[in-house]
Amino acid sequence: MRSGTLPSTAYDDVPYTRGGAVDRTEVGVLVRSAVDGDAAAWKALVEGMSPLVWSVVRAHRLSDADGHEVYQTVWFRFAQHLGRLREPDKAGAWLASTARHECLKVLKGLTRLTLTDDPLVLDRASEERTPEQSLIDAEEEADQAERVRRLWQEFEELGERCRQLLRVLIASPPPSYLEVSAALGIAVGSIGPLRQRCLRRLRARMDARGTV
Repeated sequence: MRSGTLPSTAYDDVPYTRGGAVDRTEVGVLVRSAVDGDAAAWKALVEGMSPLVWSVVRAHRLSDADGHEVYQTVWFRFAQHLGRLREPDKAGAWLASTARHECLKVLKGLTRLTLTDDPLVLDRASEERTPEQSLIDAEEEADQAERVRRLWQEFEELGERCRQLLRVLIASPPPSYLEVSAALGIAVGSIGPLRQRCLRRLRARMDARGTV
């Protein structure tokens, strides 16, 4: 980059399911612009592709601290290699593959794996609601929370491969199959059929337990 310095990667507050939703057809253009020192292009790449990086990190069930470290490392390495990418249009696959590599490196160095769960965030109730409505809303929220809890309980009973794949696929914007392949080491042609099998297994478990 023209300035001779690496761009900031301080975007670790970007939520899992939010981002700039960069159009993949624009990725190559943004990469080339970022190489030329365009700070806005770099920011668009980070904001648009961060959900993909986070989805890979969370698919490997790292702790919050390890996850943030991997996230920062991935973007640092991306900045280092920005001008040397052979296929700028496939930057998403590069990020996914690098994130997977860094996650596996962290897991290999751990003496034990600490599993963490994201808290369920509920919408704040309006202060203008009547006590009766507030009670109804609270009961509905409790029911919804229980349904979500049961869903994730059944999800955790799936095989590791299914859990990793589904975690990556729920990123927003959805990753391409090429990016999923790079993130998880699954052949592109196997992703669709495996996804369907995993969803059928999850649905079967939910039906068997009466989880709706």
